[in-house]
Amino acid sequence: MTDRLSPALSRIAASPTTAMTDRASALRAEGRDIISLSVGEPDFATPPHVLAAAHAALDAGDTRYTPVTGTLALKRAAAEHFARDLGLPTDPAQVIVTAGGKQAIFEALAATVGPGDEVIVPAPWWVSYPQMVRFAGGTVVLLETRAADGFRFTGAELEALVTPRTRWLLLNSPGNPTGAVFPAAMLDEVADVLRRYPHVLVLSDDIYAPLIYTGAPHVTLAARHPDLADRVLTVSGVSKSHAMTGFRIGVATGPAWLIEAMGRLQSNACGNPASISQAAAVAAFAGPQDFLGQWREVFRRRRDQVVAAVNAVPGLSTPVPDGAFYCLVDAAPLADRFGGDDNALALHLLEHGVAVVAASAFAGPFGFRISFAADEVVLAEAMRRIGAALA
Repeated sequence: MTDRLSPALSRIAASPTTAMTDRASALRAEGRDIISLSVGEPDFATPPHVLAAAHAALDAGDTRYTPVTGTLALKRAAAEHFARDLGLPTDPAQVIVTAGGKQAIFEALAATVGPGDEVIVPAPWWVSYPQMVRFAGGTVVLLETRAADGFRFTGAELEALVTPRTRWLLLNSPGNPTGAVFPAAMLDEVADVLRRYPHVLVLSDDIYAPLIYTGAPHVTLAARHPDLADRVLTVSGVSKSHAMTGFRIGVATGPAWLIEAMGRLQSNACGNPASISQAAAVAAFAGPQDFLGQWREVFRRRRDQVVAAVNAVPGLSTPVPDGAFYCLVDAAPLADRFGGDDNALALHLLEHGVAVVAASAFAGPFGFRISFAADEVVLAEAMRRIGAALA
């Protein structure tokens, strides 16, 4: 029945990360002992003050429609978050609230990209970026980065890909799947290039901003270069930072014309995000933030544990990620054993009780991505299984 699908849908595939997670869940339901390191979901409990706000909203009967683009209370709290945590002064009127950061990115691309438009995406990339571009009818332009360079790119490498058809540049720092953090000097190079090409928009996905392990502050393009802010969409949320993945709340800020266009699309696609989730997100942004430092230290320990364990397995290696909670594992020495197909490698590991995602899903080199957002004991057992599976 594929002939009944729209041309837009035929250009995309299901997310490989959710597909592997669903496969792991199905095996568990069959009684298999599967450790899932395939999805980026903090294992911490949602902070008590956030849960209390959700309960209070329920008790108050706040279960009706809200404004399509979010409540004023949440827009104000999000504006405070952008200013406090990203250094980006923000007018609440230029904030849109979406059902997760993914929806904000989709709406921005769907509202602006059409046939013939090009979108530059640094790779390895988050799996949904190219799918969203293709769904909108655009062309994905791969900007290759390398582990040896910290998965960063230069202004010259960017400029070589810009054409009159370039519509967007996508930035993700800290990055998924690499954990790469873009330093100020690199963003300065990017800004210099962008000033020569005023037709290029920038989408800055800062969802992992609270999770940087270098000790340096997070840097986002619109804050560092305010003269470019009128063509930058900055995306954030509470899923990763506050362990609220199921609440499905993302926020974005950018030029008024783009926020309006995204809102127009949202009004016809889904309406407002859940009212109770919005109340919880107000508490997340406006409430205590001290626990973030404690969580960050736990993630740092887990990162170091996984990096050491990966590099101890013959045939595997990984750089130390500077942020987020992923390791992109290079398994190139094992490529011949699996016919050059890292999906076969991922399935082999799944049969040995560990769910990971093939690096090819991220346009990465032969290998796989591990999420270390799991308990240390679980991570130790998962790495033991991986080592045994490849021995």
